[in-house]
Amino acid sequence: MSAVRYLVVPTADAADGAQSARFGDKTLLWVPADQRLGRASRTAPGLLLVTQVGRSFQDDFPDVTPLLDHGRHLVISSADKPRRRSTTCWRVEPLRAGTTIVDNPPLVAARVDPAVADLVGALSPTSYRADLTWFASLPTRHSLSPSFGTAVDFAAARMIALGYRVTRTQITVGAGHSENLIGDRAGSSSDPGLVLITAHLDSINLAGGPAASAPGADDNASGSAGVLELGRLLATQRWQHDVRLILFGGEEEGLFGSKQYVALLPPADRSRIRAVLNMDMIAAKNTAVPTVLLEGAPVSSGQMTDLATAAATYTGLKVETSLNPFASDHVPFINARIPAVLTIEGADSANGHIHSASDTVDFLDWALAAEILRMNVAALAGWLEPVVPATRPRPAGSVVSWGPGRLDVFAVGMDSALHHTAFDGTWHDLESLGGSIS
Repeated sequence: MSAVRYLVVPTADAADGAQSARFGDKTLLWVPADQRLGRASRTAPGLLLVTQVGRSFQDDFPDVTPLLDHGRHLVISSADKPRRRSTTCWRVEPLRAGTTIVDNPPLVAARVDPAVADLVGALSPTSYRADLTWFASLPTRHSLSPSFGTAVDFAAARMIALGYRVTRTQITVGAGHSENLIGDRAGSSSDPGLVLITAHLDSINLAGGPAASAPGADDNASGSAGVLELGRLLATQRWQHDVRLILFGGEEEGLFGSKQYVALLPPADRSRIRAVLNMDMIAAKNTAVPTVLLEGAPVSSGQMTDLATAAATYTGLKVETSLNPFASDHVPFINARIPAVLTIEGADSANGHIHSASDTVDFLDWALAAEILRMNVAALAGWLEPVVPATRPRPAGSVVSWGPGRLDVFAVGMDSALHHTAFDGTWHDLESLGGSIS
């Protein structure tokens, strides 16, 4: 590290002229040894950015000591750059100057919408917990295993019971075959948009292999059960736009399900997507304060703002954001310029159980998962736009019914005369009955 001097400081104390990269409440400052502070440099000489799933990089390279550890993101010395690459679990790239890898956006609550508050309040932690526990009770949900098909059967039955039209599409995973599960519910608009709610259903045990125990409670029964619970909530109301639930296969092997789904997405559907909400690991509390990370890209910045506002209005979550998408099913959508956001538990690298036999329900925090789901359904309500019931006419006077489908309404007019109207499927004009009321 002789080529660069670096310093980690609280973000509020960062010097204005320094070359830096921000990681939430910490900022990394650096000064190349042969330069003065403030000279332009696109990257940090000798510094690399690592983006990882869980603790995957740290587990693969236990002898590497990060210069900065912010959970999903690490900074390491270029002297520690690994000689091999990982395409699915971690990524190493130059650390660029003047970037915000993780942000803590100011949270501004909106005015509480009573209808949205009712929807948020209808969340059922009991239903969510039951579905998650069932998924995690299978010996594995490896994409190529028979029990993955069992999990798809269960989820398909749940979607059908909720009124969704279900499609199962075959995908290739390496030399084998798996599937995606899709549930559709039509909106009421004559020109509806489309909102996707996604998660990967498969699990994996990296050390043990395809046949090993892989309950995948957090990764990703938590997100899969979340899709079903959000689907249940949304089925209780009518919306302007179409809802599509998707449970992907093949995520753990390299995003096979979502990549193939996006590649085959019809142009008509692609052009009407308003948002893609992806959930991956939402049920392990790794921080003192319940925290969610919203990960997207500039194309999805509006959706990220909506989620942050929903969190501030309807939950007690701390929100972090990142425009550095990696290794989950939101990435193929973003690569296709489709607005997609990942919601994931904060500091997920502190969760050392994923991708192993120990990723069980014993290590989950049900309250955190419920808060993330409340944030998500509040944002979904805005994207889907509720159908406002038409106001039915209310009679201004006494009502008399003298036959099926027939109502007679009598009222006194401004002229003190008695007026009459009738309803027999359509309202008829008032007619004066003559005389007056004294």
